[in-house]
Amino acid sequence: MKHRRKRTMLGVLSAALVCSSVLAYPAHFTAYGAVTANPVISREVPAYSTAGTGAAASGNDKFYYSFWNATAPDYLAYDLSAVPEAQRKSVTLVWYNATGQFDYTILNGSPNGMPSDYTVEVNSAPGGTYPEEGWEVRATVTGNTLHSRQHVVDMTGCNWIRLHVTGSDGKEGGYISINMDVHTTAEGVSDSWIFYGDSITACGMMNCYGTGFAEYVHQIDSTYYPIQENGGIGGIRSVEGAANMERWLEAFPGKYVSIAYGTNDAWGNQTGAAQYYANTASMVEQVLATGKIPVVPRIPYATEPGVGDNLAAYNAMVDKIYETYPDVVKGPDFEAYFREHPELLSADGVHPSEQGYDGMRQLWAQTMYDAVYKTGDTPVAGDLNQDGACTVADVVLLQKWLMGAGTLTNWQAAELTGDGVIDSADLCILRRMLTNQ
Repeated sequence: MKHRRKRTMLGVLSAALVCSSVLAYPAHFTAYGAVTANPVISREVPAYSTAGTGAAASGNDKFYYSFWNATAPDYLAYDLSAVPEAQRKSVTLVWYNATGQFDYTILNGSPNGMPSDYTVEVNSAPGGTYPEEGWEVRATVTGNTLHSRQHVVDMTGCNWIRLHVTGSDGKEGGYISINMDVHTTAEGVSDSWIFYGDSITACGMMNCYGTGFAEYVHQIDSTYYPIQENGGIGGIRSVEGAANMERWLEAFPGKYVSIAYGTNDAWGNQTGAAQYYANTASMVEQVLATGKIPVVPRIPYATEPGVGDNLAAYNAMVDKIYETYPDVVKGPDFEAYFREHPELLSADGVHPSEQGYDGMRQLWAQTMYDAVYKTGDTPVAGDLNQDGACTVADVVLLQKWLMGAGTLTNWQAAELTGDGVIDSADLCILRRMLTNQ
């Protein structure tokens, strides 16, 4: 269902619809539901490449520490014919480079086995035998500089999908090292995440078997297995993030965008708290402009004085982001977490230890499950402001929103008619609900 809103010139007491302009609003909530699951469907299906099925199988086994290694040009193809047809009409193909930072053009990185030129292709041939002919191109990428990418692919009538890499490390004959998953997005791209940030993100939010963000969400609720990318870059500050965010978002078709900068900003007070806020606000606004959902965690506590002495001022700016932009999802409070568990920091007093990174991923999963996945499962109908009850305040909030003012953070509680449109009809129902109470 496509959700829309109708903005009307309603008075405080009038519910007459006098303006019919229709605006799109974020569809991360379905009516009275939370995130639509986009589980992985390619795990351990038959895989093929020129090096044989044994090498290809390392690309889609359950271990993210094993990789499909090859030399461009080569392909990694999956036979999805055993997957129910309804689950593979629309899919998201996501590949992950084995090593390297998210964008090697930032801070003197290295491509290191990353596909730079490739096509995403599908084939309608029957499953069982790899088809040499009949491949149809669905996406073409040249000059890629990112170490992971997602592609939404129409597979209607097709049994096969492949990544055909023609250049790696910017050249033919380059080394390729990746994992590749395919997730069903038959009901839309919803459970798709990218985590932008510095070295703490780069080291903490990689894909891990058993202990990754997606794995921990799946352990909490087996309905879900998120698509996730690690957008971390060591040494980066918010100023570089703000300067590159628009370009990065153009390559990301998913929904949730974590913005986790600040440690390097605070380290020696490099940017100043006010500039950090301006940079983060810019990134939040860029994310919102694309219709995606920004997620901002609090900056981790550090025992290193160069960070710790400035942390309060910078996290005050994170709190200001929450106040200024109510559409921002509050990420984990890593200041409180590591202040309570300083033993989970490494010897430098800034970066988490191995156990600390694992704790971060668990906290990410639990916090997002509580804030995003569970939202709307058992809502209070009409509770637009999420205070646990349907009151006059909710009526006023909806009236203001229909006139173009204010923000609805609990979208699903406002859609009361079931027609996928939030308009004066929903306001009438909300008023009747309150009267009946």
